[in-house]
Amino acid sequence: MDYSLITTSISLEGYKVVKNLGVVRGITVRSRSVVGNVAGSIQSLFGGRLSIYVELCERAREEAFQLLIQHAEERGANAIINVRYDANEIMNGITEVLAYGTAVFVEKV
Repeated sequence: MDYSLITTSISLEGYKVVKNLGVVRGITVRSRSVVGNVAGSIQSLFGGRLSIYVELCERAREEAFQLLIQHAEERGANAIINVRYDANEIMNGITEVLAYGTAVFVEKV
């Protein structure tokens, strides 16, 4: 899928929605490792950016995003509109990341 046809907007400039294929999502569940927790704790003592946690969050979001795209393609979509992310802590140290949006088939206007 062309990444330029994935947007947080409710429409795509220069395209018209020919078919709405419904809500699609990508979900992943991640946990922090013991090593990651120790390294994160050490980083937090000095303040500033906690790169260990930033990397963990970015990997989780990217995985959820790729699963979102896969789900949309399975439905026959060539675009995804109204994309959003959500994250919830399931239990201490275990987080669910959800990417969701509306799968559509669009044509250039």
